[in-house]
Amino acid sequence: MAVAAVRRSGYSQNALPARAPTMPHAHPHAFRFLHAGATDGLTLSRRNLFKAGLAGVGSLTLPNLLRARDEGRAAGAKSVILLWMAGGPSQIDTLDPKPDRPPENRGPFGTIQTRLPGVLVCEHLPKLAAALDRFTVIRSVDCRHSNHEPNTVMQTANLLAEPRTNPEARNYPAVGSLVAKFRGPNRPDVPAYAAFMRSRSHLAFGGYTGRQYDPFLANTAARLPVYDLVGKDTGRTTDGAMFELPADVPADRMTDRRALLGRFDRLRADIDRTGAMDGFDKYGRQAVQMLTGGRVRAALDLAQEPAAVRDRYGSHLWCQQALLARRLVEAGVAFVTLDLSYHTASGTWDTHGDNIPPYGGIRKGLTPLLPLFDHLVTTLVADLDQRGLLDQTLVLAMGEFGRTPQLGTQGSTDGRNHWPYVMSMLLAGGGLRHAQVIGRSDREGGQIAARPVTPGDLAATVYRHFGIPLDSTYADVTGRVLNLLPNGGEPVRELF
Repeated sequence: MAVAAVRRSGYSQNALPARAPTMPHAHPHAFRFLHAGATDGLTLSRRNLFKAGLAGVGSLTLPNLLRARDEGRAAGAKSVILLWMAGGPSQIDTLDPKPDRPPENRGPFGTIQTRLPGVLVCEHLPKLAAALDRFTVIRSVDCRHSNHEPNTVMQTANLLAEPRTNPEARNYPAVGSLVAKFRGPNRPDVPAYAAFMRSRSHLAFGGYTGRQYDPFLANTAARLPVYDLVGKDTGRTTDGAMFELPADVPADRMTDRRALLGRFDRLRADIDRTGAMDGFDKYGRQAVQMLTGGRVRAALDLAQEPAAVRDRYGSHLWCQQALLARRLVEAGVAFVTLDLSYHTASGTWDTHGDNIPPYGGIRKGLTPLLPLFDHLVTTLVADLDQRGLLDQTLVLAMGEFGRTPQLGTQGSTDGRNHWPYVMSMLLAGGGLRHAQVIGRSDREGGQIAARPVTPGDLAATVYRHFGIPLDSTYADVTGRVLNLLPNGGEPVRELF
């Protein structure tokens, strides 16, 4: 749909098409303007240590990120962990099975009963089935304006954030960025918004809020196993040396450099017309504290975690990142996103078919992914609960859309194509009311039959969790006033 048409038509939750054509898909997906090969996040060298105080560290601009603590921060150490299933997981083959339908609709997997009477899930999710009373399943998420690569509509709650039709889309800020701006971190010496990123096209960034609200790329600061594009462990490990100060730049010299940089700040303030230099000294000192204080560095060091807990999560890359996400939440980070993908293009959950490598179809693509996800999400939620963090930490698991109700798309045996008309997702924690299923799809699992939930509704739920007023506005870098919820939205009432 063209951008102008979206603006004219608005967004009716009830205006669902009876049937819509399959959305086209072609490989490779990468948008050149996103500079996918460029280094993101914080990298430390002698030159970058100097840049850390003057213009922020890499794309993070730490002094401005820390300013978020003073901008409408709500009381309480609330956090969100978003498990982003890049590519779009099939609703029918995961959380909304259709066991009574013909094989070409129901797919190759069986179903199992859960702790919630009458609620079934895929047979490859036994741990989730046994613990579903801790979760909420939403089977009626409306993703009609969403696409992937970049995957920004669902992560921004902005229906125009679809770069294939709107060049401005990449400027719409992530929900995590807006949480960073309006609330900030739970401690002054950690970032508010962090992410483990496989590909830049899988995440939304700070956009119009400014690069200071981009995610801190935690994967570049942790020692993690290296997996190839199809999920094979290479046996190598990243160095995680982001916070390693060069031998000739000890921590005390960072403070000396801050004094020197302060002189540059005053010179720049005279010509700065955006206000970006306001209060720089205050937040610059906090940025240096983050670099030298060690809280984030310690949180990203799995060697400090008891061996029994590490063993419980397991050695898989995604599971180790989930454990690090819990440690970041404990350290004070407010919003953490995990990019659950091996592939850097459209995403590992993009199960088009065995004849469309490298993802495979439903059987080949999801059979290895679902037990892994089953272990990851249940282990994370149980661990948060055991450590007394679950009521303060809202866990969400979703992708950018669902998959077609019919198998065999694009000439495949059991592939499913993009399907934005209905998606299923999981929630847990946050002190919300769980042990329920919200919404319903039709008998084929291809359309919403009851209780549509929009991207704005999901974002409003997150903002209410943090205590951020839903009618909040903010000024972009040009001074234009924008709404926190650009297309409206209400917290999912069944959860409160």
